[in-house]
Amino acid sequence: MRRDWGLFCVGVLSLFLELLLIRWIGTEVRIFSYLQNTVLVVCFLGLGMGCFTSGKPAPLIKTLVPLSILVLILTVPGLREGFANISEQLSVLDDFLIWYENADRTIGTSAAMVRTGLALTFIIMLVLWFIFLPLGRILGALMLDHPQPVRAYSANVIGSLIGIWLFVLLCGIAQPPVVWFLAMALVAMTLLSTKGTTRLMELGILAGIVVLVFFGSHRTGDREVFWSPYQKLVLRDDSTGDLLINVNNVGYQKMLDLSVENVAAHPRRFDKDLRGLSQYDLPALFHSAPTSMLIVGAGSGNDAAGALRQGLAEVTAVEIDPVIVDLGRRYHPEKPYDQPQVRVVKDDARSFFARTSERFDVISFGLLDSHTTTAMTNARLDHYVYTLESIRRAKDLLTEDGVMVLTFDARRVYIADRMARVLRDVFGEPPIVIPVPTTHYGWGGIMFVAGNTQAIYGRIKENEPLADLIAQWQASAPISLTYTTPLATDDWPYIYLERPMIPALFVLLAALMSLLFVCGRSFAGIRWQSLQWKSSHWHFFFLGAAFLLLEVQNISKASVALGNTWQVNAVIISAVLLMVLLANAVAARFTHLPLLGVYFCLLVTCLGLYFVDLSFFSHLVYPAKCLIVGALTTLPMFFGGLIFIRSFVNVQHRDEALGANLLGALVGALLQSLTFLMGIKFLLLIVAGAYAGAFLTGGRGSSQKNVTLP
Repeated sequence: MRRDWGLFCVGVLSLFLELLLIRWIGTEVRIFSYLQNTVLVVCFLGLGMGCFTSGKPAPLIKTLVPLSILVLILTVPGLREGFANISEQLSVLDDFLIWYENADRTIGTSAAMVRTGLALTFIIMLVLWFIFLPLGRILGALMLDHPQPVRAYSANVIGSLIGIWLFVLLCGIAQPPVVWFLAMALVAMTLLSTKGTTRLMELGILAGIVVLVFFGSHRTGDREVFWSPYQKLVLRDDSTGDLLINVNNVGYQKMLDLSVENVAAHPRRFDKDLRGLSQYDLPALFHSAPTSMLIVGAGSGNDAAGALRQGLAEVTAVEIDPVIVDLGRRYHPEKPYDQPQVRVVKDDARSFFARTSERFDVISFGLLDSHTTTAMTNARLDHYVYTLESIRRAKDLLTEDGVMVLTFDARRVYIADRMARVLRDVFGEPPIVIPVPTTHYGWGGIMFVAGNTQAIYGRIKENEPLADLIAQWQASAPISLTYTTPLATDDWPYIYLERPMIPALFVLLAALMSLLFVCGRSFAGIRWQSLQWKSSHWHFFFLGAAFLLLEVQNISKASVALGNTWQVNAVIISAVLLMVLLANAVAARFTHLPLLGVYFCLLVTCLGLYFVDLSFFSHLVYPAKCLIVGALTTLPMFFGGLIFIRSFVNVQHRDEALGANLLGALVGALLQSLTFLMGIKFLLLIVAGAYAGAFLTGGRGSSQKNVTLP
């Protein structure tokens, strides 16, 4: 029972801490919000190498000391700003857009910035590795010492499941990092050392970490700080008197008072030629007599306020982040979300597109440019909103003479070209392209107007002030489009990449990962002369790679079908782990299941998912759709779990088997990043290849003494 409890607690702590650091580091060092798999991979590397060296002592203090160093890095002024600048330093590699404007720099200056950014990134990676190495050693030792492998593995998986949901629930109720770390400290206390002096030191470090996070969470000028399920939101007073919302420490949106009374009262601030013609007023003006409007990416309410000023009788405002909606309700000066004409829907745009049967005169895409990713993929929250499939579905929601208006802060010409091309391909004619400048009426962007363009041009011509304004904007900032940029699709949703490619930043990070592996071998005390793996190690390695690839594939496919919300991601990950537990139960009950048959079922389900279009179930009610999509996407995990646990029961050195499995998951995480960036069409075929490798390497668990890493 003591061993079960230990494995359970290690599972809770490892998964909770992993998700905590993925989110927290990605917020404070924004480059990691685009590359969250980097943190994930480093965690796997530390855990895996820890399992391989489970014979070495691993008191909890060896995790807490590097964790306290990381907390110092991200909370102490000066250090925090220095490491936050990694994003700006690596932004000079502009084949991967990081949302910084790059000034003209010499080659030498750019090279120095990249070197500095990579050096600081490596420091964070190394500290993360040191955090998870002792946890891997504790896990490996407990797993090796347990007399019942199925029960041991199940206890750890249940702990992992609890760790995931503990963090998800804290994020779901918008708790700040100090609460995350407090919960982490309470879980970590179950693994404290038995020695009195060491135990007191561990308690002191845990308390110090919580205190540091509490005092380091606020910055000068912050009016209020919120942690939504998706991002850090900071409310600040802008120099112009407006309220500014920062997302992950970068300016995101203002809550503007563009009411007739306020604009008239401040003639020096608001150009009279733009009155009633702000970017939030324009969408309704392109339709002859609009009565209903759908706004996706509604934010804190500027778009809804504009629709109300134009007299719309029905406005549906879709916003994924509930905290942003709440800020709009509380602070927006025009109070659009309190008006009876406005219906607020807290949902992902794709999810809303899939389940609604309503029709709208105008569909307006707000400045829906999220810079936050999920914990398991490198796809940002908004990527699937702008794919060909998404725009097609949105067009189906328009009335016969409906208008679609898409506004985007396209900081590269190819992004504007991609947006224009997808609208042209969906509507059959090029959209009207309007470059909207930054003014006191809004931050601007490029506005694309699609529908019956001849009719839209006619409405513009009828409104002389509007026609003059558009002509002036187009003349002052002409945009040359070629309509040749590859479209974003559900198989390749990367709107910020010019084409399917592996950016230079990813290559450099892979080099850093290799360097970390070399340094980690030395720090972990693994000898270079013992390099040979046996077949069973490769068996568990391939199983780990296939499992991680399947898990990511499940999340991405489910996100397209159900929406990219935090609830969907958490449910799919949980369903995966529940399938593993079900496989453990079946393997314990039916001890002689033919593995060849299990492999066959696994292959059939993988190929089935390759050909099944989950959008076919979009018309179903949401609970039924969740059940069907969840079952289909996680079914291969059941058969994969059967293969793993059957092999795990037979293997002699379970710590090394688990280590090999974690290192395989590490490679799977790297493969999924590269595969996604190049296109995910063949992801399931790669999964099948990994399972083929597991089949060929057997895995009946021969003795493997004195075997180290490859």
